Amino acid sequence: MLNTVTLPRTALRRISHGRGFWVIAAAYAVSLAFSTVPTPLYVLYQQRDGFPTYVVTIVFAAYAVGVMASLYLAGHVSDWLGRRRVILAATLAQALSATLFLAWPDVPGLILARLVGGAGIGALTATATAHLSELRAVARPREDHGRAGLIATVVNMGGLSLGPLFGGVFASYSAEPLVTPFVFFLVLLLVSAIAVALVPETVERAEERPAYRPQRVSLPSSARPAFFGAAIGAFAAFAITGLFMALTPTLLAQGMHESSRLLAGLASFSVFVAAAAAQVIFAGLARRTQLRLGLVLMVSGLVALPVAVTASQLWLFLAGGIAAGAGVGLGFRASVATVATLAEPPVRGEVLAALFLAAYAGLVLPILLVGIALIWLPSAWALIGFSVLELGLLAWSAPKVLAGRQN
Repeated sequence: MLNTVTLPRTALRRISHGRGFWVIAAAYAVSLAFSTVPTPLYVLYQQRDGFPTYVVTIVFAAYAVGVMASLYLAGHVSDWLGRRRVILAATLAQALSATLFLAWPDVPGLILARLVGGAGIGALTATATAHLSELRAVARPREDHGRAGLIATVVNMGGLSLGPLFGGVFASYSAEPLVTPFVFFLVLLLVSAIAVALVPETVERAEERPAYRPQRVSLPSSARPAFFGAAIGAFAAFAITGLFMALTPTLLAQGMHESSRLLAGLASFSVFVAAAAAQVIFAGLARRTQLRLGLVLMVSGLVALPVAVTASQLWLFLAGGIAAGAGVGLGFRASVATVATLAEPPVRGEVLAALFLAAYAGLVLPILLVGIALIWLPSAWALIGFSVLELGLLAWSAPKVLAGRQN
């Protein structure tokens, strides 16, 4: 009797699937923006405490490690635990990260805050992507399912772009640049959590939960080459974004003697905006064409960046970042679309989580290598090594994705 009374009241409190779609998109964007807001702030911590550049990369790597661990351990559990519950927990983890930034602003606290924030993003990425697709399918059953995927990837890159912009503005104009950004996002994250709690669930929870297991990829053997090609491509794409998330202030200061925190935020912002804009502008192109154009743009940017630092040309650095960012947006969208078509609905969250796991691995290894290289090498040589590695990865992954299923 109690259940028959409770369930209708719960249903009445839920918003529609159409509105729920935009609530999840907004909450996803807020969490992603928070994940990149420290980009122009790292230099302030560095100036205050006097630690070397490689410590910045360690703090940043803690975030990526948190993402990867969460994706491996929990990125797939929404397939049976429910999308809304996991997104709510992930949003609250981001709020805890903001609290840690405020309460413990020393290096150990920064590492812990980034680790917790990364864990939240790891649980959020694949889950939010799958939830957006399912909410849209209910709200607009006749719409092309690729539309939801486009919005999800635009939200991903668009959210990431806003963090450095907000961080740069706060760093330049706030009286408390290491406090105000985190108070601002703590409020937004708590409001987002309340809104997420009202969104409809799209996964029917089984009466008996399956035995827990870490992440795996459930794909037929014929689909695995395309998946691994997409995964390596996502790894390479996210390595480019990681470079701008972690080391833009350092590269601008060392290579071009530009110390403006607002400029560092704008440089990172332009990369992610280009990634989001390219997905919208070229959405009408076939996936194969998008992937090829993305490769051309990423290669152009990877060539331009070390040349810009060597020649101390700020305009070329910004142009190279924009080109690389646009290529990242198109390449990442192609990877997500490819993997989504390979996976059946019951395991789509799991397979997308595996893709994001590979992508966020790109935020760890290459960026740590660049950060360590900067101890002994000029920034131009470190960037040359980064570009050569990236070009090799792209050359390996592109044929496998192009040979996979295409729209």
